[in-house]
This record gives sequence, C-alpha cells and structure tokens, in this order.
Amino acid sequence: MKSKILAEDQHILVCFKPPGLAVQSGRIGEPDMVSELKNYLGGRNPYLGLVHRLDQPVSGILVFAKTPQAAAKLSQQAAAHGEAPQGGKNQTGKQKKNGNQKPGKEAIPSMEKGYMALVYTGTKRDGTATEQIHQIQESVQEPGLDEERNEIRRKEIKLVDYLLRDVGQNTSRVVKADIKGARRAELLYEVVEKKDRQALVRIRLLTGRHHQIRVQFANAGLPLLGDARYGTEESREYSAEKGYGNICLCAFSLSFYHPATGKRMDFQLEELPWIKNN
Repeated sequence: MKSKILAEDQHILVCFKPPGLAVQSGRIGEPDMVSELKNYLGGRNPYLGLVHRLDQPVSGILVFAKTPQAAAKLSQQAAAHGEAPQGGKNQTGKQKKNGNQKPGKEAIPSMEKGYMALVYTGTKRDGTATEQIHQIQESVQEPGLDEERNEIRRKEIKLVDYLLRDVGQNTSRVVKADIKGARRAELLYEVVEKKDRQALVRIRLLTGRHHQIRVQFANAGLPLLGDARYGTEESREYSAEKGYGNICLCAFSLSFYHPATGKRMDFQLEELPWIKNN
C-alpha cells in the first residue's frame, strides 16, 4: 500500500498521500487512496467517507471518515475557514499529546491545513516577480520573534488574484476580476529558508481554488519546483538539475476536531517528501 496510515480509530483514518497517487481515480486499473484504504479495511464494501482532496501530483496528510456521522462532522469543519483557535506546536507525524482542546460554545470548529512548497526564485523578468523576490529576501534577512509562541516570526506575504478554471483542460489561470467565471483567490506565505535559486515557503490558504497555490505562485514569478504544467522553462531545467521529479508541494500539517470526542487532533509530517531524494 502506497498510503501511510498515521492514526486510526473507529471513527477516523488519518493518512499520508504520496505524490503521484490519486485520492480517487475514475480510470479503470489506476491505483488510488480510496481503493487502497477500502482493501485495508476489509469486509464487503466498507464505508470510507472522503472529506477533502489533494491534487494527484501533490503529497500530504488527509483524514477519512469511517462512519457517515463522522463524515458529516468532518465535512463541516473542512468547509469552515480559519474560525477555530490555532493549536500550539505539533509532535512530528503524531497526534499532539496535549491535544485535548475542545471548541468553545461560540467557536465554529474548522479544519486547518498547512502547506510547504519549494519555489524557484531565479525568474528573470520585471514586475510582480521582482517585487515578490525582493520581499522574500527581506523576510529571510529580518525575522522577528513571536514572544507569545516563542518562535521566529517571519514576514507574511499575501497574494491576491482572480482565477478562471478550464475544466476541459484541467487548468486554471489568472485573469482580470471582471472576467465571467473568475473567482477571487487569496493566500499568505512566509519564507522559511532560501538558498541558491530556491526558497522553502510555508503557505496558508484563505480560499480554496483549483490549483490555487501552483497558479498564484507561477503568476508571481515563483513557480513551484517540479511543476511541469505551470512551471517556466527555467524552473523546469532547474528542477531537472536538482532531481525534483515531483511537484514540491505538500500538505504537511492537518488539524481538526475529533468528530466523536470533540478533542483537537494535530498532525505534522516528520520530513518533507522531496528531502529524501535531495
């Protein structure tokens, strides 16, 4: 089984999805997570509720429901955005030991997903790309201290665009706001590390659009390494040189409230997938 199980009980199944494996495939004979996990659960057509997805080339943590009741509650959390309190530091790859915080009476439980990506910073063009790369340099060189959380706080940079999806081509692109069908896309990112012509960034999605992270960073002149679809000739050549065969984008952390107990569950990967081969 290509999927890796991180946690399981009678209500939920938390797994790591490797790059290249579809969450649910419509193609006959093509492996996917749903089929793998149903085979793992055994029995005749076991229930497995699909709560959220990741694009096939993208890796990361996903939670599945093992009962319809759990699926309903988790789906409500996945639909909410940023309304639940933020947790503290996570244990890597494990549920946080003191993760027993319950949402207050007025809190709306929300599923929180954190992404990490490697972006190419060697783009040679004027405009937005130059501005974003300049901000990256500043955010790395002048970090601040968040005393409350006792950790380094770097400058968060916001990207705001309007995206138009082409269903037939399975792509999205940045367009003007007044284009029919365009949807506003927002994200925040901070730079964790920069070296050579690449930067490691931590991303918070404020909206959930088709291929949002890949399209917005490409439009900003910072294409994701390993991204053949939205990358530039320069970024593709650099990716090949460095051995990045898959998209360097990972949903590395996931937090939600347990559908039965209400306890906060926090998960984080020990290592980013592309580190193993580079």
